[in-house]
Formats: sequence, C-alpha cells, structure tokens
Amino acid sequence: MAVPVNIERLSLYLETHMPQYLELLRRMVEINSFTANGQGVNRLAQVTALAFADLGFTSNVIPSAKPKIGNHLVLSRPSEQGTDGPSIAMVSHLDTVFTSEEQELNNFYWRPEGKRIYGPGTVDIKGGTAVIYMVMSALEALYPEIFRRTNWLILFNAAEETLEHEFGQAARLIIPSNALACLVFEGGRMRDGRFSIVAARKGMATYRITAEGKAAHAGSSHKWGANAIIQLARTVDAVASMTDYEREITFNVGAFEGGTVINRVPHQAAASGEMRAYSPELLDEGVEQLLALGENSTIRSHQGDYACSVTVDVNRRWEPWPPNGETDSLLSFWQKAGEEMGVEVVREKRGGLSDGNFLWDHVPTLDGLGPSGGNAHCSERSPDGKKDQEYLELPSLAPKATLNTMAILRLLETYL
Repeated sequence: MAVPVNIERLSLYLETHMPQYLELLRRMVEINSFTANGQGVNRLAQVTALAFADLGFTSNVIPSAKPKIGNHLVLSRPSEQGTDGPSIAMVSHLDTVFTSEEQELNNFYWRPEGKRIYGPGTVDIKGGTAVIYMVMSALEALYPEIFRRTNWLILFNAAEETLEHEFGQAARLIIPSNALACLVFEGGRMRDGRFSIVAARKGMATYRITAEGKAAHAGSSHKWGANAIIQLARTVDAVASMTDYEREITFNVGAFEGGTVINRVPHQAAASGEMRAYSPELLDEGVEQLLALGENSTIRSHQGDYACSVTVDVNRRWEPWPPNGETDSLLSFWQKAGEEMGVEVVREKRGGLSDGNFLWDHVPTLDGLGPSGGNAHCSERSPDGKKDQEYLELPSLAPKATLNTMAILRLLETYL
C-alpha cells in the first residue's frame, strides 16, 4: 500500500505543536533521574506514561533487580488487527548520569539559550523521548489508519547509563522476533543537510590487572624488594600498545593504584580499564591478549629470588553490534526518506554502547534517531567557553521527527 506523504504538511504539524513538545521535554528535564535516584527515575516514568496515554498507550513496569534503581517502563499500543498487524519497537532510557548535588553545584537546569536548550538529559536521552512522542503524535493525527493498524512498543531502560544487562534481556522477551524494527533514540548528528544514523556500535570488555610484588624497606633493604608498581607500569604500557586504530580496536587504562608509603618497596598495585571492538572476533582477540599478560612477569628482586606476578581478570563483557545486512536493509528506508526530504542520510559507526548492542541480533535495529546536540554527560561551564553543559539543538527536533516519521511510513507501506 503506497502511502502519500506531504512533507510540508508533516513539517507544519510538527512545528505548530512544538510548544506542546517542548513543555513535555521541560517537565522531563526538570526531574532528576540519576540512575541511583530510583524515586526520580520512577517519577519520570510516570510523567512519560501519562503523556503517551493521550495517544492510547498503556503502561507496565518491570522492577529492577538492582537496589536503588527504578523500574523499567514499557508502553504498548496494540494493533486493531491484533497479532496480524506489523510491530515496531522504539527504545529510550529514563536515567541520566547527573546527581542532584552536581546539578545544584553547577547550576545545571533547563535553560533555553538561542538555538540551544541546556539541561540534564536534553540530548541523552530525554530529547530522544520527545522525538518519539513527536513521531507518534504526528502519525496518530495525520495517518490514523496506519497508526491504528500497527503494534507499537516503547521501552525505557531505567539503568542504561550503568550498562546493566537486565533491560536487554527483558526487552528481547517483550519485542517479538518478527518485529519490523527496533529504533533507538540516542542523539544523532544533523549538520548541513546530513543526518547521521547509527548502524553499528563497538562491544566492550572491562578488566582488572593486579601485580603482586615483595615489600622491603626502601632504604636498608631495597635490593630485596620487587616493585609491584613498576611491574604494573610495564604491563599497562603493554596494554596501551595493543590499541590498533586501523583495526578499530582500542584499549584504555582508566584507573591505577598501588603502594602505601614512600619508604617501602610496594608489594601490590592494580589497574582497571576497558577495551572495545566492532566485531566479536576482534573482541575475543583483545580479551585473549589481555589474559596473556598474566604470563609476562619482568620485575624481580635484585638477587633474583623473587619475581613479581601479574593476574588479569576480565570482569564484564558487552557484545558488539557489527555492520550487518539486516541493519543495512532497515537503514535504506531512512535513506529513501532523506532523499524525499532533500537531505543525505549517512551511516555512522559509534564507539559507545547503547541498548542497541543488546537487540540488533534479535530485531533489525537503528540508533541515533534522537535530536542533535552536544556535551553529553557534562554539567560544567567555564568562563572561557572551553567547558560547556549538555545541550539540545532546538532546530534539529522537527527535522529528525520528520525523517523518522517518513521512514517509518515507508517501512510500513511494504507490509500493510
């Protein structure tokens, strides 16, 4: 069924209703929803569910197994055709990285300024939730038959910023495997008529390296000691050398600790970090390289009677979302919609993780469908402008919602 789309009418609808969308976004941004602030996360979920109820969505919550974390939120609007209707899932999250104390310290609140709106979560990811609402409201008002004939699912992670696996596991059970798409509304770049859509993300493994040495008095018995800090320094230098930008695999040492007092040869030291890659095979290779460092001890006491030991533990792992044919096929609908709008839609590979890492192999997935902005996760400002707070680019809201609405219509017209 071909769907005639009047771009001017769609854009006018979205622009006309912009005050309503911005008011919803303001209410969401003004709620502190730091991941560990479960009450704030749940309050945001209530505001979100109430807004979407006006479009016929019902809500359900999934309690987190983690203490202090709020409930995951699931909104659904079944098709009038029942299970025969096509299904589309959309994903956002409720939590941000900012504590209420940090917001107060940096005076970081909702602040429109020129073509930007500053505030916690404006681009990561409450602005994305606003775009989902814009798309749903436009479809309900302008294409009511298609809206009613589609199964809609909107899932909100309560703890995306801490990369908990439980939401992804629950989402795979809720989203039917025959769904046409899973659309993730993290922020996406929009510059000079070019829209970047995320079609792949790196996976990640975290690790901890511990060096065990031999303590000794640094003055009278130095030669009897085996310095764990030096051993660890050599080991983490080896870790850094494993980064290969051409193969798009990176290793980061993020924390280093060791020793107690300066007149003692240190007997213990430890470092923690992460590594990332786009393919499962390369991630496996990186993990093997890390584990092999445990066999490489180079620091001994002067007499050679004691050698330092190195232990490497890989703690957690998140699988990559590699480039794949199903994602590419889904992306083609956004590229077609872009052509109709007179803009270019380009593929982006992104190093950071999102809920898309959990879902791409369950349902065809795209990401970066939210608004354009900058300085995500930053609450600080400096007088010289070198540090600035997270913001949303206001002029990106309507174009991103227009692109997503058109692409969804083009996707659905092949199945309705």
